[in-house]
Amino acid sequence: MRLSFYKLSLKKRIQLLFIFLAILCISVTGICSYLFAARSIERNALQLKQGILKKSVQVMDEHLRHIVVSSYSFMLNETFNQVMKDVRSNNAVNYYQNLSLLQTSFAQLKLVEPLIDTAYLSTPIGDFFSTKDFPDRTKHFSEEYGTYTKQIGWNTLWIGTHRNELFQWKGNVLSLLLKPTVLDNHYIPNVYMVVNMREQAMRAILEQDLMNNQVQLFLLQKDGTMVIQPEARQYDFNTEREFIDHFSRGGEGDFHYTNAKGEELLVNYNTLSMNEDWVMVSIQSKADLLYPLKKIRWLIIWIMLFCIVLALILSNLLASALLKPLHKLQSLMAKVEYNDLDVRFNSRYEDEVSSVGHTFNRMLDQIQLLIQEVRTSEQDKRKSEVKALQAQVDPHFLYNTLNTIFWKSESGEKKDVSEMIVSLSLLFRLGLNNGNDITTLKQEIKHVEQYLQLQQKCYEDLFTYSIHVENLSYLSISMLKILLQPLVENSILHGFRDKAVLGSIFIKVYRQGEFLLLQVTDNGCGMDAEQMEKAVYEHNADRKGYALSNLRSRLSLHYGGVGFHYVQEYSRHRDDRYHHNPVYVGGHNGSLEDVRYG
Repeated sequence: MRLSFYKLSLKKRIQLLFIFLAILCISVTGICSYLFAARSIERNALQLKQGILKKSVQVMDEHLRHIVVSSYSFMLNETFNQVMKDVRSNNAVNYYQNLSLLQTSFAQLKLVEPLIDTAYLSTPIGDFFSTKDFPDRTKHFSEEYGTYTKQIGWNTLWIGTHRNELFQWKGNVLSLLLKPTVLDNHYIPNVYMVVNMREQAMRAILEQDLMNNQVQLFLLQKDGTMVIQPEARQYDFNTEREFIDHFSRGGEGDFHYTNAKGEELLVNYNTLSMNEDWVMVSIQSKADLLYPLKKIRWLIIWIMLFCIVLALILSNLLASALLKPLHKLQSLMAKVEYNDLDVRFNSRYEDEVSSVGHTFNRMLDQIQLLIQEVRTSEQDKRKSEVKALQAQVDPHFLYNTLNTIFWKSESGEKKDVSEMIVSLSLLFRLGLNNGNDITTLKQEIKHVEQYLQLQQKCYEDLFTYSIHVENLSYLSISMLKILLQPLVENSILHGFRDKAVLGSIFIKVYRQGEFLLLQVTDNGCGMDAEQMEKAVYEHNADRKGYALSNLRSRLSLHYGGVGFHYVQEYSRHRDDRYHHNPVYVGGHNGSLEDVRYG
């Protein structure tokens, strides 16, 4: 992954970093905002629900208190006391009379507290009730409430939701079980009063202060048993001990809880003051509470996508702006790679890239200066080497010529000596060429003519010569001086050696394509190809190859890249003479050719 990142272009890396920063910043901001909002909502929801719960508990306590007060008020009227006197005296004779007298009291009890649905008074002399409530004669009080009456230490006992079995209406009710008192504040044994409230009415009181259906209130016993069964959802809290342990100690509070189904719940609880065994619990699903935050999550996602697109656009613009001078500098470097040293970097900015560009310009200036110095040095070196080579050639000519003049003078051939001195003077004057290395073809031909005339004096009756220029306009062409003389010298010294017949030298100048060819042909004895190759291409060759080797070095130093090739073939002619094919010396401005026939 790291290697792939390194292989990306700078523009791609800038874009990736922009996108990464955008995603990171938005993600961190979004997650932190979401968590902060979620915790704030949870905390506010718990506080709000606790307030609602307290209000609901107060309302429920008030209703329960009123039910208790109404029930005790029922037991304080004269009719009830008259009935209790008969119960204490175990007088069952007046049962129906007392039942008739209590009908008014039962009716008043329901009028005073509308929540009361039915009331039932169980005594040893008989059970009393409102005849309008249609009691179920098949059911007995002890069958329904016997287990509660056997409990010790109670005066009032609240019983959660259960089926109403004492009356013909078999709906669910909540019951208040009382031990009646008389005026002397003594309890009468085996006398109990049951006051029933319909569960539906009690549920209405429980749910009347709910703001929405996301919050549900439950009235539970401390063991988790339902006091009022909700209609919307069914819970079985008594099977979840961890949930019950939070409020089994009573009091009030809140906590987070995850049920057996994996649902996260926000729970508030508060104990009723009228019955400390009952606890009112409010439950809200955390998912339902935080459902509006889903919009925030989607909003964050859309903002993130927008910022990614914006980051791509801005990073592209920024990368283009930043990389434009770099690309310009890169293109200039590419031109320099192809030897264009005249390019220069220009920018109106004064940043780091511009600093690099100015350094690049100074480097190019320095390179050009060094190249010019090297070029000048090389030119001076070549001139010095050419002059040194010419100095090697000139003594060679002078030695041969002076030696001939000496013997001519000794022999008394004054005319030949005079002519040779004049020719030698002209030869040197043309060879010196006022100190210039470049001469014209016309001057070069005059120079070689003077040389040939000198050699004819030195070697009488050895050879004849002729010079042919294809086009007289060639005479003005510039060329390196002293090129023909070494070839002619090579023909005289080596071509006519041991030659019995009169030698012949033919100099021809003509054009072939873009090259000017200078061809020297002789009918001499020929030469060995291998020895010639060695003489031409090796600096330490013997004396035989000295002139051609010198010529090759001069051409190479002046023109550069000169190819000097020698090819030899022999063919039989009718006059039994062998034709030696040319040796080519090629350069930028011309080539030389030495052809001998033998």
